[in-house]
This record gives sequence, structure tokens and C-alpha cells, in this order.
Amino acid sequence: MITAVVYSESGGTFKTTTTANLAVSLERMGFDVCVIDLDPQEGNLTSLFDVGEHRSDPDADNFVKHILEMPDGDFEDLIETSSEGVDVIPSHDMLGDFTSNLEQKIAYETGMKNMSKEEFPRFELLYDLLWNEQQLHKQYDAVLIDPNARAEDLLYNAIYAMRTLVAPVKPAGKGNLSLDGLEELVTNMSNYLDIEVGLSCVVPSGVGQTNAHQQYSKQFQDTDEYATPVAIPARESLMDTMWEARGSAYKVIEERWKTFEKDGEMVSEPGQRRIRDRELETARDIYELAAFIATETFDAEIDPTLTLDIDGYDTRTFEVCDDAEREVTA
Repeated sequence: MITAVVYSESGGTFKTTTTANLAVSLERMGFDVCVIDLDPQEGNLTSLFDVGEHRSDPDADNFVKHILEMPDGDFEDLIETSSEGVDVIPSHDMLGDFTSNLEQKIAYETGMKNMSKEEFPRFELLYDLLWNEQQLHKQYDAVLIDPNARAEDLLYNAIYAMRTLVAPVKPAGKGNLSLDGLEELVTNMSNYLDIEVGLSCVVPSGVGQTNAHQQYSKQFQDTDEYATPVAIPARESLMDTMWEARGSAYKVIEERWKTFEKDGEMVSEPGQRRIRDRELETARDIYELAAFIATETFDAEIDPTLTLDIDGYDTRTFEVCDDAEREVTA
């Protein structure tokens, strides 16, 4: 089974769009996919996939209530399906108060069971919910988590449950993860949680043509410490339009979504986007990234063919080959 947390300590690394694109890629490869949104902020995976109607309703049943063992309904009722076939467990405002609610649970249960606070399995709650109670491994081939960025209980629960990280990184700039920083992150997580945490790969994202960007990207690609199967070029228009299309980069391309000025206002509509070779190449790169994670990290069998059925254009087909060579046919 494919399980991963898409995580970066830095902001602006395209963490959420990477999670969405990976999820849809895996679905196109033939997997049953579920993504879990653990980021309480607006503009997250829930918004991108256009789900989570009750995310701001304090009385609604939500994922946090299930993690903390105080559900108001069936777990299956939390799951929504996006327009691209990916199942989503949406974010909820209660995620922002997860730690305070967890502390209340710990105080109550340790008092009732005459145990110390340190003995309470605070990082194992999500693991128990997903795999022991709900047994998602019997329903899905892949589960991905888009976590909150802060190093706190919710993030630790996600990593404890998934055990594998995919790390998007900025190509340059203050606060970015370095090679040493990545090694330290994985080591610290493993030691703190007392489990083995694996790093599937590093994904330089938003890579421009400047020397600084190219050198930073090359630094990761040249190291033997971590796999860097692809570097995602700077495609601001494509990635930004995902939020307007409410879906993956594939949806933007296939339905030809474009944001533009109309009658003095900025609007986004399908059927307007020009098809550019560089954006098709980026779609291929995203698919290749998902293929690497599936096959190299988890030894899964995949459908190596990416087919883009573009509105008003010929179908484009890409092959992800075992030797990393890529072909495209019209």
C-alpha cells in the first residue's frame, strides 16, 4: 500500500498542489486513492478539490472527533469524492484546536486509568483510527496526507501513521531545506516518534531559469542521499489555475481552464487555455513523480501510460518507462 505525508517545513513549496497532483496521478494509474486534509487553513486541499461543505460548522461530525474517539456519526460519511475520482476526508475548523482538545482527552483518560501523561499514546491515535479501526488498507491502494505545517501533535500523528515523507522544496531562498536540513528532519522525526521514517524523494518545485534556481535543483539531483526523480519547473499560471478549476493540473489542461480579464474583472473559465508543450511536459513530470513513488518506494505495479484527453485537441499520450526515458505521441 502507498502511504505518504507530503511535507515541507518551508512555506510556498507547492505542498498542497503537489498532494493533489500526486493523488490524481495515482488514481489515473488505476489505484483507489484517499487523501486526508489535516491543514486547518483556508485555501487548502479541501478547497482545491471543492469538498468540505460543513468544514466551518462547529456541530458537524468531522475527522478530529473520530481521531479523538468522540464521533457524531459513521466514519464513511466523512468521505467525499472529488470530480476526478479521488476520495477526500476534508479539513475542518476543529483541526486548529486539535492539541488543546487532545490535552483534555489525555487529562481525562490518564486520571481515569491511573497512568502518567507520558504513557498516553498521543501520536498513535491516527494510526489506530486508520489502520486498526477503519482498516483503510482494505478499501484503498493509496492514502496521502496533506498536513499542517507546524511541528505539533497533528503533524506527528500523520507521520506516525504514514511512515513515509515526500518533500517538496523551494529551489532557492531564505528558510529552504538544505540537504543537511532534510537529513536532520527525518532523523529527528524518527527519534522523536521512535519509529523508522522514510524519505521517498525530494521534489524541487517552482524551479526557474536563474542560476541560483538551477544550482539549487542540481544540488539535490546530484546527491546520493535522497532520490530526486523530477524537478517541477516554475509553472505559476498552471498551478494557480488549479484553484479556479477545483482540481489537478491535468484538469486544468484537459478542460483548458484559464484566468483572464473580462469586462473589467478577473474570471476563470474552461475552454480558454492554449495548450503549451511546456505545460504538457510538466504534466508528464508529475506523472513520472507519482510513478517513482509507487514503483521505487512501494514496489507497486502501475499503468505507465498518461493519457490527456484535451478539449478541442488531439489526445496526448505519455509513457513512463522503467529506464526513465519518456515518450509522447499524439
